[in-house]
Amino acid sequence: MLNKIVLASASPRRKEILENFNIDFDIIPAKVEEVIHEGEEARQIAMALAFEKALKVMEHCEADDIVIAADTVVYKNEILGKPVSYEDAYRMLSLLNNDIHVVITGIAVAQKSTNIKIVDFESTKVKLKNLEPVRIKKYIESGEVWDKAGSYAIQGKGALLIDWIKGDYFNVVGLPISKLEDILRRHFGIELM
Repeated sequence: MLNKIVLASASPRRKEILENFNIDFDIIPAKVEEVIHEGEEARQIAMALAFEKALKVMEHCEADDIVIAADTVVYKNEILGKPVSYEDAYRMLSLLNNDIHVVITGIAVAQKSTNIKIVDFESTKVKLKNLEPVRIKKYIESGEVWDKAGSYAIQGKGALLIDWIKGDYFNVVGLPISKLEDILRRHFGIELM
């Protein structure tokens, strides 16, 4: 019998990425409070939140189900989460403007029956173009900033803001698929190709 894969995420972007590959999966959104503790590094936070999501969803799964969870943070001198207001989105995009920042996705893959719990992360450098204030405002007004760490979506209109990236594109979208397949192949014998 094949193991059932469960994506512990309500993110349409993560769902879209997985749908591109040879994998059937169910979705159970992880409802966890995303608490950030002072002094923690961005990668620690991303991995801890991904692990917490995986454990939470595992409570609602069969013992043989393989649960995949992820959490993405944007970092430049501070962790930039999802904007809470127009002003917050403008502040974040101004901070990232014409500079390099890092996008880190923590990934957790867990299975209750085998007690396998793998937690890792992927990191990608992103450079934003030099954007005039009017262009930042226009992007915010597009509505794409909401529910996006760092206030932009590289897979949407936000692609027009990007000068270059160094690393995994899918990591910036929210699910480092190459790293995920490495974990699935090594620990569960599952290939996505």
